Amino acid sequence: MTSCTHRNLVLLPPQTDRLRCQHCHLTIKADELPSRYCPECYERDGKKRYDFEEVAAVQTGVVQYRCEECGIMIEAD
Repeated sequence: MTSCTHRNLVLLPPQTDRLRCQHCHLTIKADELPSRYCPECYERDGKKRYDFEEVAAVQTGVVQYRCEECGIMIEAD
């Protein structure tokens, strides 16, 4: 149990659709993929792999916050 009072909360943006590498299963946002090949596979194996599958974000209607002090995730309806 932590003694943090969670006074510094940051509102987290809603989840967006992502891409998952079919080789190493790295999940990443499309806008974080400027080179269009998997950075994890390239770093690990030196191979540029372009095989991704789309992963739809689950829309739950839950708002998420993160405490800047202790890092705990807080969800609210």
